[in-house]
Amino acid sequence: MTEPALEHNPSVLRHARRIVVKVGSSLVTNEGRGLDEVAISQWSRQLATLVQEGRELIMVSSGAVAEGMKRLGWSTRPKEINELQAAAAVGQMGLVQMYETQLRACGVGSAQVLLTHADLADRERYLNARSTLLTLLQLQVVPVINENDTVVNDEIKFGDNDTLGALVANLVEADALIILTDQKGLYTADPRRDPAAEFVHVARAGDPALETMAGGAGSGIGKGGMITKILAAKRAAGSGASTVIAWGREPDVLMRLAGGEAIGTCLVAQTAKHQARKRWMSDHLQLRGAVVVDEGAVEKIVGEGKSLLPIGMTAVEGDFSRGDVIAVRDQRGVEVARGLANYASTEARLLCRKASADFERLLGYAAEPEMIHRDNLVLSRA
Repeated sequence: MTEPALEHNPSVLRHARRIVVKVGSSLVTNEGRGLDEVAISQWSRQLATLVQEGRELIMVSSGAVAEGMKRLGWSTRPKEINELQAAAAVGQMGLVQMYETQLRACGVGSAQVLLTHADLADRERYLNARSTLLTLLQLQVVPVINENDTVVNDEIKFGDNDTLGALVANLVEADALIILTDQKGLYTADPRRDPAAEFVHVARAGDPALETMAGGAGSGIGKGGMITKILAAKRAAGSGASTVIAWGREPDVLMRLAGGEAIGTCLVAQTAKHQARKRWMSDHLQLRGAVVVDEGAVEKIVGEGKSLLPIGMTAVEGDFSRGDVIAVRDQRGVEVARGLANYASTEARLLCRKASADFERLLGYAAEPEMIHRDNLVLSRA
């Protein structure tokens, strides 16, 4: 499976600053027997250490439904959505409290974030979720994310937290996604059924052969299986994040991976993070509008790589919403960049030539100082 030219590159995680860690239900709840305090304590200690070293960590944790099942005395996972929602509501209390207690004991704060697919499908809510998570990371707080199982229905469920982990990695433009599971990594076949199965140390994320070899769900506790992890890695690679699938009970697994040790299966993204972002922006055909900027703003954006501030805007064209991709044009009408708007066109028109100190008076609230943040801005002249 491993191509000769493709090596297990330790720098995938050694140089990763922003990392999303996903851990599955069977690990969190010790195969459904209840929250595994020892395991959560170990992961929390490692998360805290990495944060204190200057990394940015997000934990996507399954386990709410499984913990709720245990508390309610249910031995099998329910199929009815209302019962799943009830189990999640009961289990979420214990799950979040456990992470909060363990992370706080290690000197790091935590925050609960519940997401649904609708939160990431809607551009405005997408930006709101992104802004919240990035702010938490700046504050050195570890967001603990789970799907909002108490309100989802069949139309908006992610379906598994592997997918959620990948979507979060895309949302915050993570450098890497670590999926902790009850297997050592990916094999060419199910090692529990085929003794000839070979371990896959490294492969290209998105390789169709990976989906062919992956099996179904591994346990009756969680919903996922190796196939969902393969697809999650493919999705994460779209924004330039490589994925590592590793055994969650490997001693100091997060610390060792962050140190560059080759553990588990590494599914390497073929596109660098900044290149993936630029390609997506540059190829976005449905521009909703544009802002015209003065020469000073052009120099800041093109020459210095700065964000676009409203004070440099002279006009707003079109009708767009927060989160839409818009063009940035100079005084001659030439597009110099494009990016995600932090303000709708109606608000942007009020902010032209205004300093950030005036925003609250003009809009009635204080929000981002930038019209387009540099992380959401790509040059057209590059």
